[in-house]
Amino acid sequence: MVQMTRVVAQGTFDLLHPGHVHYLEDAATHGDELHAIVARRTNVTHKPEPILCARQRRDMVEALAAVDEAHLGDPEDVFVPIERLDPDVIVLGFDQHHDEADIAAALDARGIDCRVERASGREPKYEDELLSSGDIVDRILRERGEDGDATPS
Repeated sequence: MVQMTRVVAQGTFDLLHPGHVHYLEDAATHGDELHAIVARRTNVTHKPEPILCARQRRDMVEALAAVDEAHLGDPEDVFVPIERLDPDVIVLGFDQHHDEADIAAALDARGIDCRVERASGREPKYEDELLSSGDIVDRILRERGEDGDATPS
């Protein structure tokens, strides 16, 4: 029997953009199957609350070719789905605020034996490419205004 290497990537994945796709494609190279955990709004405390609901973000992430299965995070304990999935590798996003050593210590304290890696970054490939949900929101507000109407040219 062949041992499959299970990889977990996690994030908010609000307003999918090329940076998300790069992160998940990079994470997928660390093993044989990629499981993405999509954060619940209650767990997003380090940046503005997601615009899209958790189920919609999960569905969008699961539609990406690199992802074998996408899961909603636990509303109270971010380690619950990791315990259930029992990954061999957790790949953190290039710019995620998590510290690898802190995550490894928390996993060890819970008896979860897996290594923690960091995905590579991605530079814009062409002028005007946006690689962050925040930048997308900022551009929408700047170009369409607070009320959603297009600003006069």
